[in-house]
Amino acid sequence: MTTPARHIPFERLHNFRDMGGYRSADGRTVAWESLYRADSLGKLDGADWDRFLGLGIRTVIDLRYPWEIDAKGRIPEPERFTYANLSIEHRPYDQAEIDPGLDPWRYLADRFAEVAEDGVDEIRRAVELIADGPGPAVFHCTSGKDRTGLIAALVLTLLDVPEEEILADFALTELATERLTADWHAANPGRTMRWPSYGRAPATVMELVLADLAGRYGSVSAYLTDAVGITPDTTARLRERLLV
Repeated sequence: MTTPARHIPFERLHNFRDMGGYRSADGRTVAWESLYRADSLGKLDGADWDRFLGLGIRTVIDLRYPWEIDAKGRIPEPERFTYANLSIEHRPYDQAEIDPGLDPWRYLADRFAEVAEDGVDEIRRAVELIADGPGPAVFHCTSGKDRTGLIAALVLTLLDVPEEEILADFALTELATERLTADWHAANPGRTMRWPSYGRAPATVMELVLADLAGRYGSVSAYLTDAVGITPDTTARLRERLLV
């Protein structure tokens, strides 16, 4: 049996990935072709759109701000899907303008901490929709890196996937960094990118994020239960749906 591809190639999307294949502590694995993570689906057009439709996705979770959607567009024909805009980030910042003298990975981890604190309601609703909405499902932000990376890490935690695999999943965005950076330059003619680490997603960032959550709540699982409000029933439904 051929293992499905982790990376789904598109012309305009750079960071579209199948989250299948990761192993759970109980010996099961995340089902392939059931849950995807992506950069902005507002870029879908032409052959990319046809390829996307061919995946049979039925639930779309857009993690961007409403103003990002207004500026860049949502997925075409959202009425075809169970579609939800759940903006988990509440304190905007411009990565291209980050002070290059700062520790980049600590800075990003601190921004993740803000999202984890501010976005608990939207995070809970996103997890519940992945567990209960029609499948397959996809969640995305602009680059498929930070907001998408956090939701991916939390879902994999709920599926009892080992931390080393969660970190490896996060770091796969590094393969898209060059194209994400090129997109930024194309969209921002005349601007200078001050921060040399734009588009990067080293495992160190997510390692810091998970350690921060564990330090504050006792464990990442406790954060999900106590702060986000994920119930045992939701976790059971998520595992039943996604683990094989």
